[in-house]
Amino acid sequence: MSARATAPIPAAARLLLIDDDTDLLRLLSMRLKANGYRVSTACSIASAHARLAMETFDLVLSDVRLPDGDGLTLFEDIRRHHPALPVIMITAHGSIPDAVDATTRGVADYLTKPFDGQALLDRIAKALGNASSTSIAEGDRADWCKAIISRSSRMRALLAEARLVAASDASVLILGESGTGKELLARAIHNASARAQGPFVAINCGAIPDQLLESELFGHVRGAFTGATSTHAGLIQAADGGTLFLDEIGDMPPALQIKLLRVLQERAVRPVGSTQASSVNLRILSATHRNLEDALGNGQFREDLYYRINVVSLDLPPLAERREDIPLLAEHFLRTLARRYGKDVNGFAADALETLAISQWPGNVRQLHNVVEQVCALSTTPLVPRSLVERALRAQPIEALSYAEAKQRFERNYLIQLLKLTAGNVTDAARLADRNRTEFYRLLQRHGLRPEPFRAENQPDEEQTRSPSRRPA
Repeated sequence: MSARATAPIPAAARLLLIDDDTDLLRLLSMRLKANGYRVSTACSIASAHARLAMETFDLVLSDVRLPDGDGLTLFEDIRRHHPALPVIMITAHGSIPDAVDATTRGVADYLTKPFDGQALLDRIAKALGNASSTSIAEGDRADWCKAIISRSSRMRALLAEARLVAASDASVLILGESGTGKELLARAIHNASARAQGPFVAINCGAIPDQLLESELFGHVRGAFTGATSTHAGLIQAADGGTLFLDEIGDMPPALQIKLLRVLQERAVRPVGSTQASSVNLRILSATHRNLEDALGNGQFREDLYYRINVVSLDLPPLAERREDIPLLAEHFLRTLARRYGKDVNGFAADALETLAISQWPGNVRQLHNVVEQVCALSTTPLVPRSLVERALRAQPIEALSYAEAKQRFERNYLIQLLKLTAGNVTDAARLADRNRTEFYRLLQRHGLRPEPFRAENQPDEEQTRSPSRRPA
C-alpha cells in the first residue's frame, strides 16, 4: 500500500480520530502519523468533547456507532460549535441511504469499513483542501492573526471561520462586548484576505459627532459648508483597494445609513457638496456591541443595510467565557509593558495569577490590559504580588464561582473551564470548585470528563488503556 496521498497534505494538519475499536485507532494513528499528520484519539463521544474543548483540530474522523451515542449526533454538535471543521464518518454498517443522509447534513465524506488505506489518505487530503484549514495552535501562529493571543478552543474555532471568510470578499459583521478585540479580528481578516496589501481604514462611528461623521466618511468638496476651505477625501475613498472597518456601526445615524447603503449598492461615493460620484473598490467589515435586531425592530437601524453588512457574522466571546486565556494574556501584556516602562518585572506570583483568572471581567481584554498596566507601573518586585492585583481590581469580586452557581451555568462547561485553567490538575481544580477530590472526580465521571487530555498536549494518549470494551463498529 502506498504511504503517500495523491492530494497535497497541509503541513502538520491536526486530526481527531474517534472509535471504540482500540486496535483500529492504533493502526490508523500509526498510518496517519507516518504520513505527516498530528493525531489525537478518543474512544467515545464524551472523550471527543473533552478533546475538542482543549485542542484545535483541522479534521475529525469518526465512527458512526460509538458506545455512548450516535456519531452523526456528535457531528451535529461539532457543526454547531465548530462549523468550519470538516468531519469524515466511518462505519461498518454503511449503505447508500446512510451516505446520502450524512452528506446532505454536511459531512465532508463517508467511508465504509473495510476501506483502502490510500483511499482514506486521499479523502482526508481532499477534505482538508476543501476546508482550507489553518492550524493556529501554539507554535503554529500565522502572521495574519499573530496579534490575537489565545489558547481557547472557542477562539481557535472562531479564527478558523475568520480565515475561511477572509478568502472571499463577503461583508462581515463582528459581534461582541466592548473590549473583546473586534478591531483586532477585523485586522486579522484583512491580513488574511487578497486585499492585505491594500489599506486598512478603521473608524469608530460612535466616537465622532453626527455632523462630522458624514464628512469623515464620504469626504467633501471645497465650499460644501462653512469652514470647508479645501477638498477633503473621505475614509471610504482612503480605503479604496483595501478594507473599511466601521466600528460601532449600530451608532450610525439613519441619514448616513442611507448613504452608506448607496455606496455598497453602487460601489461609488459622492462627497458632500459634489455632484460627481467616484467609483470605489473596497470591502466593508463592521462591528457592534449593540443588538442590531432590536434596533431593526424600533426603527433605529435600516433592515436593507443590515443584510448588506451581515453576510457573515462572527461572535467574539467575552473574556469570562475564555478564562484559560487570562493567564496567557496577562503574562503577554506584562512582558510588553515591562519593556515599555523599563521595569524589571517578569511575572505574577501564583496567587496573583489565580486572582486574575477567577475575577469578573466586564471590560474584557481591554480591562485586563488596564489592570496589568497598573500593576506593572506600581510593582517594585520581579513578581507582581496578589495585593497589587487586588488593588487594581478594586471593588470587583474576585472569588471563584460557587458550585450552585456553576451548576446553573451548565455544570459540564464549568468543569471543562476548571480543567483548562489548571492544566488537568484535579487537586487545584477541586480546590477552586470548593469540593474534595473524591466528589470532584464523581462530577467529572458524571459528565464523561477525564483530566488527562487537559494535561501536557504531547503526552501519550490514554484512551487505549482506559477505553470501554470493544463493540462491533
